Amino acid sequence: MEKIGKVASENGVVIFSKSTCCLCYAVQILFRDLGVQAVVHEIDHDPDGKEIEKALTRLGCNGPVPAVYIGGKLMGSTNEVMSLHLSGSLLQLIRPYQQTLSSHD
Repeated sequence: MEKIGKVASENGVVIFSKSTCCLCYAVQILFRDLGVQAVVHEIDHDPDGKEIEKALTRLGCNGPVPAVYIGGKLMGSTNEVMSLHLSGSLLQLIRPYQQTLSSHD
């Protein structure tokens, strides 16, 4: 879906989310704690939400939310993001989008 690509490519870190999803909230907090100001797109507040949800599932998100994009590329849902974080790979991916953090360098 064009809307997903547009939002994902225009922002560094994008989380497609639902306002009632606790896993979505956990992923948002993870990025916040890592110093990233992610763009959160609440699909349950979007008139095209059902189509976005279907498109995210077709793109390979098993969920379909949260769906995390970094640098315009789909990283996946909670499991994929947490696996990247635990392996240390997530920090490399988000480095260009991190705000300066005191004493975390």
